[in-house]
Amino acid sequence: MLTLEEIKKTIAALIENIGEKALEINAMPSSGSSRKYFRVKTDKRVLIGAYNLNIEENDAFFSFSKHFHECGLPVPQILAISDSKEIYIQTDLGDDTLFNHVENCLKNGKYDDETVELYKKSLDKLIDFQIIGHKGLDYSKAFPTAEFDEMSIMDDLNYFKYCFLKEHEEISFNETRLDTDFQTLTRYILEAPSDFFMYRDFQSRNIMIVENNPYLIDYQGGRKGPLQYDVVSLLYQVKARMPQELRNELIDYYKQRISRLPLVARNDNQNVSFRPERSGVEKSSMAETFDKYFPAFVLLRLLQVLGAYGFRGLIQKKLHFMQSIPYAIREIMNVNEKWSLPFDLPELQAVIKQFDVLLAKYENVEPERLTITVNSFSFKNGGVPYDKSGNGGGFVFDCRALPNPGRYIEFKQKTGEDAEVQEFMDDKPDTHYFMQNVQLLVFQSIDNYLERGFKNLQINFGCTGGQHRSVFFAQRIGEMIHENYPMVNVAINHLAQHISHFYEAE
Repeated sequence: MLTLEEIKKTIAALIENIGEKALEINAMPSSGSSRKYFRVKTDKRVLIGAYNLNIEENDAFFSFSKHFHECGLPVPQILAISDSKEIYIQTDLGDDTLFNHVENCLKNGKYDDETVELYKKSLDKLIDFQIIGHKGLDYSKAFPTAEFDEMSIMDDLNYFKYCFLKEHEEISFNETRLDTDFQTLTRYILEAPSDFFMYRDFQSRNIMIVENNPYLIDYQGGRKGPLQYDVVSLLYQVKARMPQELRNELIDYYKQRISRLPLVARNDNQNVSFRPERSGVEKSSMAETFDKYFPAFVLLRLLQVLGAYGFRGLIQKKLHFMQSIPYAIREIMNVNEKWSLPFDLPELQAVIKQFDVLLAKYENVEPERLTITVNSFSFKNGGVPYDKSGNGGGFVFDCRALPNPGRYIEFKQKTGEDAEVQEFMDDKPDTHYFMQNVQLLVFQSIDNYLERGFKNLQINFGCTGGQHRSVFFAQRIGEMIHENYPMVNVAINHLAQHISHFYEAE
């Protein structure tokens, strides 16, 4: 594993290889994956640097990106790759996702026309990926598997069983009968035409909006598979809380659009081949085939989502996943109530009927405000502050290796809160390098603490006298936290100066 300095050095070298110069390299907030992203300001534009130790996953991303870009599909362009394949440079698509628009709709109490139109554009692009992107795609590079096969389906179902169902003693079930139901559902899903590109994680957080048009990211888990899975993933995204009426409208829109393209037909050996459309009967057949298997994919995806929420929320103790459980439960209970499969899954249906007891359990899981305490202190007088929260974690940063304003007469009576001292510190390259390292570590912990529902995090900066360097960094980091995480309380204490500031969560 590379150090932050080594990662940034490699990113700068890759930028130089494409004829540009890296002026700033700043770590981006961590996401759900293990990949680390950096926003790079060059002398010509802004780019993204990425670091990921999983070479197979990177190879899939490189191969798919190249193919999709050559097909004219809206994806980031890979500009440079390190010899190790652990670090690469890609174009920057900004920060606006379709989910940002969804969140605004949820705040306003309804889906607006602009967001609905973005959904339709996203479905148009999905069709392009499923049909155009599929042709000539090298599935040997797919990670972790080349196609959505029996094992893939059973993995999703067992994810639900082991990470969600078995975490709840209040739900009783017969495992043998449940496995039989899983096998029945799997056999049925495998009947669906599957000679298309299946995105696998086609949801609104992976759809970037650039100049009112969708661009797609995080498709490295894609494989050959059926059409329905990705449509369900987008329209049944639990946190989007999409009204069923709007879902139906968008499903109809998707089917109308797909029917205008060359149609597909099953042949005797269960493969899918393209043929030109010739009649309204064929269009109807296409829609009927899509509709026939669609409910099974809704059920499968919701079970997979509950498995993910169980793993992230109940096992890894990440609060926002735990808070999402009631939304998923309501969706799957609605599916169970309006059963539309041509067969019963008696044990699974009996399990789902018991889920109402879980609603009360998770509906009242309220987040407690995370309070971040940032202290400046003197190593000479007082030492490292005691953590009164009892958490016992956090950080202690030693600022004594940095340039010391206290050595200059003009700064003797000033502190790190004074503009003159701040200008002195800001003028030193070591200050910015130190700040970037601190920010990367601290923001990673804040993201994790928020996910897991922790209540306290303490961050300490020490210097010799607790007057200049430690005060400067404690104040600056505290303000950065308040700006980037308005949902947390931030207490800044300059202990040697007997000065405190408090930023209340918004």
